[in-house]
Amino acid sequence: MKIIQIANLGRTYKKGKIDIPALQNVELEIEEGQFVSIVGKSGSGKSTLLNLIGGLDKATDGTILFDGNDLRKMNRSQLADHRKKSVGMIFQSFNLIQSRNALENVDLALTFGGVARSRRKALATTLLQKVGLGDRITHLPDELSGGETQRVAIARALANNPKVLLADEPTGNLDSETSEEIMELLIDLNKNKNITVIMVTHDQETAEQVSDLVVKLKDGRIHEMIKKEEAR
Repeated sequence: MKIIQIANLGRTYKKGKIDIPALQNVELEIEEGQFVSIVGKSGSGKSTLLNLIGGLDKATDGTILFDGNDLRKMNRSQLADHRKKSVGMIFQSFNLIQSRNALENVDLALTFGGVARSRRKALATTLLQKVGLGDRITHLPDELSGGETQRVAIARALANNPKVLLADEPTGNLDSETSEEIMELLIDLNKNKNITVIMVTHDQETAEQVSDLVVKLKDGRIHEMIKKEEAR
């Protein structure tokens, strides 16, 4: 089943009177349960594409269907609902609230998702245990390692049982050993929990090793797509 269908997608930004195209004529279909990596140099449009899928930005051309619904036609309220219920987002910079511990960061995501207060603590604890942080739930972000902090961010992204996990350079600020651990966690969530993962990365070698589909962007256009059997 196709969870994302993108046709003739474009995103143009204004700089004064000049139009700057970030994405042009993107055609892409993603199956439910796939692990997809988007690769390319800085400025190629990777994060722009991820932000459009996540409802953080709106396309200027084309269509982007998420589970049959056109994100381009949604208003702000509908896009906010999409971000709360349909996607979980992981960022390179973690984006945790520094004054809240691991449990509270995940609890907050559940609050925004409308989960009853009586259920939130148990659910947040379960999510942190799922990512291997059952013994660190009361620690603040600055008391955690980079890998642990990213695990909290992943638990938060999973809080409302999203259909798609969007990861923007999730290992960009981590050392190689910790990066491998985070990748293993994402692979486990994809293969064993059947969560669709779409990851932006500069690391094409890793992308080809772990992905069912690698999408190469160049100057805002799809330059090449490599399916799993081709990548291997």
